[in-house]
Amino acid sequence: MKLTRASLGLLAALGTTSFIATPTRSQDYPSKPIKFIVPTAPAGIGDILPRLFQQKLAEAGNPVTIVVENRAGAAGVIGTDSVAKATPDGYTMLMGNHAVLAMLPHLTKIPYDPFRSFHPVILLVTVPNILVVHPSVPANSLQELIAYAKANPGKLTYASQGVGASGHIAAELLKLHAGIDITHVPYKGAAPAAQDLAAGHVSMMFDVVSLALPSIQGGRVRALGVATKQRVAVLPDVPTLIEQGTPAEVGAWFGMFAPAGTPPAAIAWLNREANKVFSAADVKERFTKQGATLPLGTPEAFGNFMQAESDRYGDIIRRAGIKID
Repeated sequence: MKLTRASLGLLAALGTTSFIATPTRSQDYPSKPIKFIVPTAPAGIGDILPRLFQQKLAEAGNPVTIVVENRAGAAGVIGTDSVAKATPDGYTMLMGNHAVLAMLPHLTKIPYDPFRSFHPVILLVTVPNILVVHPSVPANSLQELIAYAKANPGKLTYASQGVGASGHIAAELLKLHAGIDITHVPYKGAAPAAQDLAAGHVSMMFDVVSLALPSIQGGRVRALGVATKQRVAVLPDVPTLIEQGTPAEVGAWFGMFAPAGTPPAAIAWLNREANKVFSAADVKERFTKQGATLPLGTPEAFGNFMQAESDRYGDIIRRAGIKID
């Protein structure tokens, strides 16, 4: 078994369960509503997932109640930290994501430790970023975009969802690999950034496929490459950046986390039921149509995944010199 820092953190959490949490037997859990803290605003993927979990559990005849509480603020730190400090009894959970657990810790001081404060439960959804440009940009491929940027240094601008967001990191990674000079224009969220791109106020951006898809299909932006290892089924004609010679892999992911010390029975129940719900054909089809995948699997696999993501993004952030002022 691969004992990464994440794995050691999980073992430590399990080892201290009897001291900081009331033991929970599998047949007793859950006995009351389970609250999911979503550290982002409503309507995003992180908000949809626990609500869908509740819906599908109910359809299967499972009477457990899922309560969703959106607790945004401070780039997700407020909601995430509230779960880190919650009673580890299995009834307060975090819908965690790439930003608050794998990117932000490398950008600024945070009050929680991504590996020691939480116990991974299950990786639910991954969504790759996609490079899109305004139709006025004279480039129909990544190579043409790089050539244009090199011939016109500083002329192209790229929007991001904010400093340190996945779109910011993806663009800086492209700059590192291609040796190009493009100007960063940070926004407060994905929606205003995408709106200004469609209006032609900025030249390009990296956005998650699920959010960029309507603008791509509507011709408001042009897709040049997907920042993942494989093409996405919903856009089969759009090549990956790797295919085009730029080894850039950046995307969003969302999964369930419990406070460290949560009883193993609660972790096991949530993992088992989430695997059932999110492996259903209709659920998988829903997310596949949005360019997403549902890896699912075990808590240990999720912990190893998060460790690899944290290491990779930490390296990119250091090399690119990305900082939050």
